[in-house]
Amino acid sequence: MTTYGSFPGTRPRRLRTTPTMRRMVAETRLHPADLILPAFVREGVSEPVPIEAMPGVVQHTRDSLKKAAAEAVAAGVSGIMLFGVPEESKKDAVGTAGTDPDGILQVALRDVRAEVGDDLLVMSDLCLDETTDHGHCGVLDEHGSVDNDATLERYAEMAQVQADAGAHVVGPSGMMDGQIGVIRDALDQIGREDVAILAYTVKYASAFYGPFREAVGSSLKGDRKTYQQDPANVRDALRELALDLEEGADMVMVKPAGPYLDILARVADEANVPVAAYQISGEYSMIEAAAEKGWIDRDRAILESLTGIRRAGARNILTYWATEVAQKLGRQ
Repeated sequence: MTTYGSFPGTRPRRLRTTPTMRRMVAETRLHPADLILPAFVREGVSEPVPIEAMPGVVQHTRDSLKKAAAEAVAAGVSGIMLFGVPEESKKDAVGTAGTDPDGILQVALRDVRAEVGDDLLVMSDLCLDETTDHGHCGVLDEHGSVDNDATLERYAEMAQVQADAGAHVVGPSGMMDGQIGVIRDALDQIGREDVAILAYTVKYASAFYGPFREAVGSSLKGDRKTYQQDPANVRDALRELALDLEEGADMVMVKPAGPYLDILARVADEANVPVAAYQISGEYSMIEAAAEKGWIDRDRAILESLTGIRRAGARNILTYWATEVAQKLGRQ
């Protein structure tokens, strides 16, 4: 550092003096188009059902979901990721509701496409966990373990049904080996080369999923550590990235986002496709709970958390605050 007398000649603080200065030199910016809204739709309810563990988030009715999608469009959000919550009586060992054209997720896809057309990317969670009575992401074998290859057959059928229902993008989240290649082949076989795949490439076996289990009415007993990734590992994530890209993923994602910013940065450095990150339920709920207690400034904490995810390399962010944040950004 160059000094003159006893004072510094170089003063980084000059670039922090006013809001206008800080805005001009900001290296990372959030934009509504960066954001994707995850949304839950529940079968058989006449009013939206609040999710206790996620204040401000609901299980939508079909009608309230269409309204939420229209609000997202108006705010400039790029996409909506749909999760279907079937009636408990419709769950079974192989997740039949997930491939039923009249299953709640497929019905919701048709509803939202009819409401917003191509103005919003309509994305679908491609996984069996919401529709199985055991709550796992795949079909179980005779020993109670997830059967990878039998599950792939179910995923192929799910992809075709979701595409037929109107999904612009399918999001395979089950972490089965080979899932991207199988799904790409299944879509191409029915002439749906236009449907993109957002691969849940890096999905850790995280404690931060807790509130999500309530959101989807999960029936899970045990854990998913045999197929989701170990939080201790980095090379495993990069190996999954290489495989998903080889199999034809159009976009890749890191989940959770906040606790894995180092992984997100590594993936962003190595991927040659757009990179997304999912700010998951536990990340959302911690900020909401602390803000409710008056321990943090809610709005600043939300923007800071999203800016950190964007700065680490995420082109797009799935966040339950997508519409709210997009509306605020649009007013700036």
